[in-house]
Amino acid sequence: DVQLQASGGGLVQPGGSLRLSCVASGFTFGSFDMRWERQAPGKGPEWVSTIKSGGSVVSYADSVKGRFTISRDNAKNTLYLQMNRLKPEDTAVYYCARPIGGYRGQGTLVTVSS
Repeated sequence: DVQLQASGGGLVQPGGSLRLSCVASGFTFGSFDMRWERQAPGKGPEWVSTIKSGGSVVSYADSVKGRFTISRDNAKNTLYLQMNRLKPEDTAVYYCARPIGGYRGQGTLVTVSS
């Protein structure tokens, strides 16, 4: 069965950085587009970024463009999200997801606060 295990969240000060990781199993990771989503307290889910299966085509929400970088290592079945210049409004639970089939793993909490 498809499993997506995200990690790397935590508490960081505004302007700081974090790198999230998501280890995938149960499917051929390198054959699927992947994405990051987030959900802030009391709000609905928000798309953050998508990366195509080969890793060369990426897209970002306007709210994170220029600050976040999505990447993947297909040999390690791992998806990444490098988050720089974090803002308090980036506080959310971050999820990795496989759009095809609608799979989403358990999230990792990112809190940006001084």
